[in-house]
Amino acid sequence: MLIYVGLTDYIWYTFLKSINPDEVNFWQPRSIRQFKAISQGDLFLFKLHSPRNFIVGGGVFVRQALLPVSLTWDAFGIKNGTAGLDEFLSRMDKYRPAEKRNSIDPIVSSLILATPFFFEEPDWIPVPQSWSPNIVQGKTYNTDTLEGRRLYDAVQNKLSYTVSMNVFEEGRRYGEPQIITPRLGQGGFRVIVTEAYQRRCAVTGEKTLPVLNASHIKPYSKAGPHRADNGILLRQDVHTLFDRGYITINEGNVIEVSRWIKDDYGNGREYYALHGKPLIILPGRIEERPSREFLLWHNENVYVG
Repeated sequence: MLIYVGLTDYIWYTFLKSINPDEVNFWQPRSIRQFKAISQGDLFLFKLHSPRNFIVGGGVFVRQALLPVSLTWDAFGIKNGTAGLDEFLSRMDKYRPAEKRNSIDPIVSSLILATPFFFEEPDWIPVPQSWSPNIVQGKTYNTDTLEGRRLYDAVQNKLSYTVSMNVFEEGRRYGEPQIITPRLGQGGFRVIVTEAYQRRCAVTGEKTLPVLNASHIKPYSKAGPHRADNGILLRQDVHTLFDRGYITINEGNVIEVSRWIKDDYGNGREYYALHGKPLIILPGRIEERPSREFLLWHNENVYVG
């Protein structure tokens, strides 16, 4: 397993520790380079800026997303580490070059972390000996090395009695380090689905990102999980009709449109033109495509026929 130790500030840490979220966004406004230090399921740890040279928490890395700041806030809200959007923008400007501060909706690099944990100050972990004060973003450690394994074990030991969230599954606790399956929150779900569908509506092909919604096939309120295979990216109007049962997707990923649109609203020509057509966009990865289980649930429990 790889472990990444990323630099953050005390205000970000204390705010998120106070709200105990199910996911966090570790944002990087000064860089939009692709993050390749670790992979999904690896461990991401938080180190405070000097002189607080301690690791104070962490989470399970889900993925990086490069999104406009408006959508970053919509997806994660206070899980970005601030109480409101204005504060988020203000804090971001502190880290961005002056010539980029006037951008209307700048792109921000988001490193999405699931199952975050935050240590109390007496349980902070000193940084490994190899940590250099010249590091400005972070450093990767490998549990195949003695230093990496010691860091991993130190985190496990702290989690065993200081944190209620179980990052390491019971069968893995005090065992060999293994990549962890991240448990997505709402924000992570939204980003995963948006990226899986190449930022295009699966039904219409629309690419205007602000009007696209990551939709649950089986609603979260009905025990539908935050999983890519329970999601589909839809334009807002199509999303509304899908949620109200006027549109569904059958097991063959073919669109079905209910006659009740016309009966209820006396119109719907644009939507009836979609009936019987396959989805325009499907995720490239098989495991991210709509699950037959969730499609059948929507067909049987939501679609009005």
